[in-house]
Amino acid sequence: MRINVDRGIVSLDWSCGALAEGLACYRSGEFFLAHEHWEGVWLGLQEPEKSFMQALIQVAAAFHHLQGGNATGAVSLLRRALRRLEARPAAFGGIAVGPLRAEVGECLRRLESGGGVVAGKFPSIRPIGQELELV
Repeated sequence: MRINVDRGIVSLDWSCGALAEGLACYRSGEFFLAHEHWEGVWLGLQEPEKSFMQALIQVAAAFHHLQGGNATGAVSLLRRALRRLEARPAAFGGIAVGPLRAEVGECLRRLESGGGVVAGKFPSIRPIGQELELV
């Protein structure tokens, strides 16, 4: 894992290692595997990056629960993830947090209102500076 520090701002490197592997798994809907890759990174981090990484893990775990039909577990995890994401600026840890926060919030509202999420549609995790298609 590479961590870049510029003027006291920590940016996680999403282009290689466990972060990139987890991101690839997340994008392909392999949420449990994404969670596994990111958990190893999370264990080595300090605050505030540690709680930020925990939010991403919770998002992945929430969609893993949805795949298994556990909407209640998904709602609980998305609520906790959203609280952690709301504590971060629009860009943090090398990720565009603003759009992610909005997408997680929309998924949560849909689930809480009794609707489901659109099949194959889950919040996009976008590294800063990369043009990515929405998943």
